[in-house]
Amino acid sequence: MNATKRFIAGGVISASMLSGGVIGAIVMGPLSASAASNTTTTTAAAAATPAATAATAAPATKTFTPNEDATHEAGESAAREAQEDAGQMPTVP
Repeated sequence: MNATKRFIAGGVISASMLSGGVIGAIVMGPLSASAASNTTTTTAAAAATPAATAATAAPATKTFTPNEDATHEAGESAAREAQEDAGQMPTVP
């Protein structure tokens, strides 16, 4: 293979790689930007104490407490009251 053919082949290969990278960035760029990420941070104090690490490892649970105030109950729909009475977090107004 002479020098001219090698130069042309190298140019074609380089152009192919460059265009493939550009097409890949265009197609995959928005997908990776919208990907959900879950980051976890720990502090030095939490890492040093085993009990604190165990306490932060479990997800926090929050108990629902209904608002039984008379003024609140007056403006509440029957569906919302039924959810509160069932111990559920209300999803209706």
